[in-house]
Amino acid sequence: MTHLIGELSAVVATALFIFALYWMNDPKTARHGVVAGVIGMLVAVLATWIQPEIIHHTWIMGAIAAGFLVGVPLSRVPLTAVPQRTALSHAFGGLAAGLVGAAEYFLWLGQRSGGTVAVQMTHFRMSALAAEVILGFLTFTGSLMAAGKLQEVRWIPQRPVTYPGQNVVNIGVLAIAVALGVAVAVHPDAPWARQAFLAIAGLALIFGVLLIIPIGGADMPTVISILNAYAGLSAVAMGFVLDSKLLVTAGALDGSSGLILSIIMCRAMNRSFTNVLFGAFGKAQPAIAAGEQKEWKQETVEGAAQLLEQARNVVIIPGYGMAVAQAQHKVRELYDALTKRGIDVKFAIHPVAGRMPGHMNVLLAEANIPYSALVEMDEINPEMPQTDVALVVGANDVVNPAARYAKNTPIYGMPIIDADKAKTVLAVKRSKKPGFAGIDNELYVQDNTWMLFGDAKAVLGDLVKQFAGAGIHG
Repeated sequence: MTHLIGELSAVVATALFIFALYWMNDPKTARHGVVAGVIGMLVAVLATWIQPEIIHHTWIMGAIAAGFLVGVPLSRVPLTAVPQRTALSHAFGGLAAGLVGAAEYFLWLGQRSGGTVAVQMTHFRMSALAAEVILGFLTFTGSLMAAGKLQEVRWIPQRPVTYPGQNVVNIGVLAIAVALGVAVAVHPDAPWARQAFLAIAGLALIFGVLLIIPIGGADMPTVISILNAYAGLSAVAMGFVLDSKLLVTAGALDGSSGLILSIIMCRAMNRSFTNVLFGAFGKAQPAIAAGEQKEWKQETVEGAAQLLEQARNVVIIPGYGMAVAQAQHKVRELYDALTKRGIDVKFAIHPVAGRMPGHMNVLLAEANIPYSALVEMDEINPEMPQTDVALVVGANDVVNPAARYAKNTPIYGMPIIDADKAKTVLAVKRSKKPGFAGIDNELYVQDNTWMLFGDAKAVLGDLVKQFAGAGIHG
């Protein structure tokens, strides 16, 4: 009976996971998607727990309690830290897969030496186990490194770390791990198999680190998506090892969604997977010539407020700087002040603005900005030449005109929001430092651009005060 319940529960959980992904495609049903995913995971855990072969209930309850102790604080991170929070989840998932794979192999060795083998270690099963360990452990260390880069941990460099022959070393380490995995799969009970298996695990852990250090912080969101796909694949392999259909389907959904997200992000940056993984994007670049020859022009809050009031239409372009400053609520106040004066206000959303796709959408939704006011890059660009004022709030590389022609820059070919084509550009920026790509932004030195230096939340707050009556009356 419990076996039948387990089979039916697997179908229900799989369906809920599919609906969760489907519903999260639309902001109106995103909450339903989250609830469906939570319920699906709860069904999967309970259905597995009631199986008769599960006997160590005290250990399971202890593990669940430990998970809550870690998970609850992690759920309270600010939205700007969601990518590194996601990376930590992948790290835990990869570690779990790697440890389960190692436990299964050494348990089989112990049973074999004791003459009580319960499950035959076929070549296919051993191959899946080796893949599970490689993918799981490289996901573990790779995700920890990615989280550290995003969190700007002091001892982890944010810029790419490169050296001659790096790609050869990286591919060599992975190739040796795969070769050992094949050897162990063919001869799982050989005298040297135990040492080879330990070497596989060690090489996978090393490869996870080597994979991430040559990648800059700007590419970490894409890398996290790729690691998400790796974690899903390790879950698929674990499902084959444990003979769990639910793990196979859930892992396949996780892996495919991570791959699709990675493709979307790479397309938004006009880059390939190989360029992301081996291109050292984010390495310090020489300043653009145009940026060296022109000066930044600074505007006062009062002058910026007058420009905005005289405009018929305004396009606000949010970026990571807005997220860091937690300025979305001040953006909403400014939106209200402008719309009350009959000014048409839209928000231009770049696919990779912020740290993850949808980052800006979530922040603006949190401030109750109408979703109808959010316009994707491809739709807003034709309107930019007719836009009176483009207000850039913390965005950098996604509005840099150099992406159109500067072939020696890492952002060359990346689709951008055409902020430079607006009649007037107001750019809110904390300092003159370049963005994640490591290059100066030509937009900031154009003749039609005026800078508002300072924390985005404070600057926008001062603008709102001007509209509230300190300097401008509607």
